[in-house]
Amino acid sequence: MRHPIDIVAMFAAIWLLASMVLDALTPKELTAVMIGIAIAPAVVVTAVFYHLRCARTDFAVMFAALWLISDIAIAFISPKELPHFLILLGFVPALIIGVVLHWQRFQRRHERLVWPSAKRG
Repeated sequence: MRHPIDIVAMFAAIWLLASMVLDALTPKELTAVMIGIAIAPAVVVTAVFYHLRCARTDFAVMFAALWLISDIAIAFISPKELPHFLILLGFVPALIIGVVLHWQRFQRRHERLVWPSAKRG
């Protein structure tokens, strides 16, 4: 069973780690505190949905959307222009989840087409 204190500790650690990693990747003018404030709402919403035991697919899509929103928020508060790879980094989770969902849909459609004809044989 997921205990709320465990969830808070886990997501606080993830939030701190993400803030520090993004601080190392961004320009010096953008501090870890500014980044932490920008990504905090996304971390809190993600933790709430994790605690509510959302379906895995819904959770992944929500995480990708919040990651992209956080990336946009960081770009807005940054005093200098962000490197292009950081902007692309915001799209990576959405791209990966989109590819996985498309592949699963393709596989299901393929199974529906293959299995009925195999049973007739």
